[in-house]
Amino acid sequence: MNAKDLVDLQRANESLFEIDANLNRLVKKIELLSYLNPLNTEKEKQRFFASKYTEDPILKYPKIKFHPYKLHRMLFSQRLERITDQKVQKLYQDIIYYYSNMAQCIQTIGEPKKFYYNSLRLYGTPTEKDVQNAQFILHHSNEAERADMEKIYSPDDAKAYFDEFSKLYDFPLNIKLSTAIAADAMVSNSTQTLLIKKNTKFSKNQLLTLANHEIGVHLVTTYNGIEQPLKIFSNGFPRNVETQEGLAVFSEYMSGALTLERLKTLAYRVLASDSLIKGYSFSDTFDLIHGSYKLNRNDAFNITMRVHRGGGFTKDRLYLSGLKKIYKRHQRGEGMDTLLTGKVTMDYEADIVNLQNLGLASPITHRNIAFKENKNENTTLDFILNHLK
Repeated sequence: MNAKDLVDLQRANESLFEIDANLNRLVKKIELLSYLNPLNTEKEKQRFFASKYTEDPILKYPKIKFHPYKLHRMLFSQRLERITDQKVQKLYQDIIYYYSNMAQCIQTIGEPKKFYYNSLRLYGTPTEKDVQNAQFILHHSNEAERADMEKIYSPDDAKAYFDEFSKLYDFPLNIKLSTAIAADAMVSNSTQTLLIKKNTKFSKNQLLTLANHEIGVHLVTTYNGIEQPLKIFSNGFPRNVETQEGLAVFSEYMSGALTLERLKTLAYRVLASDSLIKGYSFSDTFDLIHGSYKLNRNDAFNITMRVHRGGGFTKDRLYLSGLKKIYKRHQRGEGMDTLLTGKVTMDYEADIVNLQNLGLASPITHRNIAFKENKNENTTLDFILNHLK
């Protein structure tokens, strides 16, 4: 969309664009993960291990950089009745409630009960089918060790790999090394940056996995979202995590990077998330993953920490259910372009189509290269994905 067309569109929908711009200014401050990455993970991991897994970590978090009550007041001061299209008005109402919940989540980080219930409103809890799917995956025997699974690459090696991989895409790649992230790599949507964990090693398979997951989906949807006339595509539709992470793991599968070990990690995350609703402490969840399921202690700690951070964070349960839904969509022969228009979700696909019909959303510029051809050769993965409930 050229500049003149955008100006004409904004004039014709003045109230909508004013509200959209207001929300854009407000929600820039609400990037939950930037507040939820503990500042002292390594120190507390060593203390937990030294205590023979009995003294739960005491995690510290970044300070909040906004005034929660003031933010809530400004979110709900938007005069949505000025939006003439009823479907669009309802979409923006849902978005305001979603970001209000997100702000409450940030406000209650470190207050276990309050944070956990706020987290549930955003991400829900695993269903019985989710738990059964996770257990089904974990029943499969581990695959033989592969040379490409050995962690021998440094963060600088990873940066060079991602720089080369990004040449397949028509957008800039900004990379920063960080000590303040829980994952080995993640995208910061607000700064369009790929963050790489500083003190870690990567395997060749992991680099392929992260490239297709983080660049192939999370940065693709970041840049597609930026190019949309409305900022909500960039900031995120309500409950977009399941769709976004489902697309990202499906990208791993289509590129041939997905392994049974990776799929088991997603299964462990479901069981760890499920342990929260059963009232498990950090030590209890760790014992389930490390003691009962025999996952090595470092990986078991990371899975447990990701789920228990803040006071109980259930986001990780959505990777597996998201993969299942995207895989089944692919099996039905349905395209993915609508889901790549920004930080959107399958639940609001009709709203995206409505915005496109109204001229308020544009066709995408960036597509995922892995979706063009299925390079998976692992028949066990196909069997598992075809039999998820």
